[in-house]
Amino acid sequence: MIPETSSQAGFPRVIVVANEKGGSGKSTVAIHIAVALMKSGASVATIDLDSRQSTFTHYIENRRAWAERVGRDLGIPNHICLDGNLDVADADERAARCKALTDAVVTLAQNSNYIVIDTPGHDSFLVRFVHSIADTLITPLNDSFVDFDVLAGVDPETFAVTGTSHYAKMVEEARSQRQLLDNAAIDWIVLRNRLSTFGSSRNKRLVGAGLQELSQRLNFRFIDGLAERVIFREFYPRGLTAVDDIDEITLGTRPTMSHVTARLEMENLLSAMQLGNPAQSGDTADRSRDAA
Repeated sequence: MIPETSSQAGFPRVIVVANEKGGSGKSTVAIHIAVALMKSGASVATIDLDSRQSTFTHYIENRRAWAERVGRDLGIPNHICLDGNLDVADADERAARCKALTDAVVTLAQNSNYIVIDTPGHDSFLVRFVHSIADTLITPLNDSFVDFDVLAGVDPETFAVTGTSHYAKMVEEARSQRQLLDNAAIDWIVLRNRLSTFGSSRNKRLVGAGLQELSQRLNFRFIDGLAERVIFREFYPRGLTAVDDIDEITLGTRPTMSHVTARLEMENLLSAMQLGNPAQSGDTADRSRDAA
């Protein structure tokens, strides 16, 4: 069962952050998107499908605890955690798990302009299913050919793209399925994370050229994501993000240029994503709640 989507009036935009390869920064990207949307005036719900690692869930729990400790309203999304790790063969069990996710999305949609979903770093039937209900699919990708391999293979001599890989094919299938179901297009964004600060880096140029070629084949947008900054790791224990207020009470320490730089980087990233107009989505969600 596929829920109504935001392509239909009255339903929030579903943003799925996914990549079958772990360690690409999915949870960091997901929490930053959720908080940034809340700060722009939107109501946001979040779902963590990686119940084994629960990084997204722990991030939000840390945020709630830190907000109470410093006496600040940091903004906490309406959050639930479901198990998207287990792949099962039984058709009835698969249907039941897909229905549970659908029911969760529909319930959260009653009071949300956006739903942000973080996924496990591997394949499962529920991960494939959640791709098909995405309005925006965001795939963080470390800036190396090790991570590039989930999208496509390259020639070892010329580094030219030789063919699409397993994850890219799965996204293509999800997009086709979505098109058949409600004639909606999934906006696919690939983020180049852990970018080198040296613009002349050979690896950076080669990966960029590969993504440029592949984006035309697979119809995705690719944009620069997050540089390798220690500050993003330091945010996690307090549940903070680069878009939170930069002051000593909120941060629990004196602000530094690292905080300012990370904030500017994230603001530029979120602007490039073009995730929609929260005010417009809010009007739609309000009408949906009134109608209900």
